[in-house]
Amino acid sequence: MVVKCNSFGINGIDGYKVEVESSIQLGLPAFDMVGLPDAAVKESRDRVKSAFKNCGFKLPSAHITFNLAPADIKKEGPIYDLPIMVNLLKLTGQITADLSDCAFIGELSLSGELRGINGVLAMVIKACECGIKRIYVPFQNISEASVVHGIDAYPVKDVVQLKDMLNHPENYSPVSAETAVEVNSNEFFPDFSQVKGQFEAKRALEIAAAGGHNILLIGPPGSGKSMLAKRVPSILPDMTFEEMIETTKIHSIAGNLHRDGLITTRPFRSPHHTVTPVGLGGGGSGKIRPGEVSLAHNGVLFLDELPEFSRAALEVLRQPIEDGQITISRSGQNCTYPCSIMVVAAMNPCPCGYFGDETHKCSCSDVKIRRYLNKISGPLLDRFDIHVEVPPVKFDELRSTEVTETSAEIKKRVDRAREIQRERFKDSSTLCNSKINAEQFEKVCVIDKEAERTLKNSFEKLGLTARAYDRVLKVARTIADLDESEIIHSDHVLEAVQYRSLDRKYWSAGG
Repeated sequence: MVVKCNSFGINGIDGYKVEVESSIQLGLPAFDMVGLPDAAVKESRDRVKSAFKNCGFKLPSAHITFNLAPADIKKEGPIYDLPIMVNLLKLTGQITADLSDCAFIGELSLSGELRGINGVLAMVIKACECGIKRIYVPFQNISEASVVHGIDAYPVKDVVQLKDMLNHPENYSPVSAETAVEVNSNEFFPDFSQVKGQFEAKRALEIAAAGGHNILLIGPPGSGKSMLAKRVPSILPDMTFEEMIETTKIHSIAGNLHRDGLITTRPFRSPHHTVTPVGLGGGGSGKIRPGEVSLAHNGVLFLDELPEFSRAALEVLRQPIEDGQITISRSGQNCTYPCSIMVVAAMNPCPCGYFGDETHKCSCSDVKIRRYLNKISGPLLDRFDIHVEVPPVKFDELRSTEVTETSAEIKKRVDRAREIQRERFKDSSTLCNSKINAEQFEKVCVIDKEAERTLKNSFEKLGLTARAYDRVLKVARTIADLDESEIIHSDHVLEAVQYRSLDRKYWSAGG
């Protein structure tokens, strides 16, 4: 006799279908597991046996074999406890219902209770795509599972309840979709109105948010670089439902959903400078996990004290920043995680932090400054569209009672600029100006004659690279969008060039 039921696994941020088969045969009592299970899956036999007995069911004295298909994909984690238990209940006649349109995922305790698991959202989405009508998940994960339309999600507390749910489905109702449950701990961001002075830096951050540009803040300690960076999410456009789903999938897989539901605010990730390349990019010795660059997907990755990060960790960022995704390869495993992010980085101009400061004397030698600045490679530096200086705030600015712009006021202009970009790129995969591809470049970055002369002079005087040339024009395009101008004018180019001059100032000085 062969019994089958459906379950799902995780590969990257996507689920895949797993068919759990079981067969009972006469012979010496045995509990075999095949289908390329890892150690956690193999341990299911002990959890299932214990739960089966502790729930009052009699375990048959026979040779039982479980197969997890497809057999060429490694199965990981305790998520197959529940479908294995369901198969065993079906084999022993405890369940008589048709299970062909059902799916089961969950970890069992020894007493038969269910424990919450990671990656539920991705698996439920895949189940819906595969035509599954009902899915049974641990009750701790029900809010996460219920956001998917087109499939009925049922919360399960223990095996006894599940048996009754399957045999008497008329007594139970699925949980209705909840699409407005916030789980992000950063629901409320500080406001730009709290920032005194720093008008140039706030302008640069507005441009960066409007076009999705990466930005590097350079200034002495205490000038407010971190304070400014933490307020960036407050001026970014609201997330779309698709972005919420994708972001929640990543955090679910990483096990970061402390309360179930959708992440509705843009992530803000700020890893410490001691983070490893694996911690930043993702990976691990066992199951591949998303790193900080993926956890910041659709949000902000803030790198404070940029030169203090290891060179190996920083170089991990080069390809993901450019491509919007990162592929991690391990022996027998390949995972691709999305990482469409806005990178905000902050750094001091030298080890002591006071190079070029008029109020403090720099104590660093030229050699120390050069060594410090050279920790950031040229290719990585080129990936920051905007470089802006953050000077110390003056006393009069700190004591000023002048009312400054709120984040909501800045966000209105950012939203309008993004709306223009969405209309411009509606027939392509490009979402914002920072992602303009080579094919689109000449069509959308239209400049007048005066702007072209300005750009040429700047290119020759500053010795800009081809990548820097592209980024100057992309930033100018965003500035023009903020002005609601279809044509890029000379003043737009001049402002964009200004944001590419600081690397020459500091790195030239350091060299």
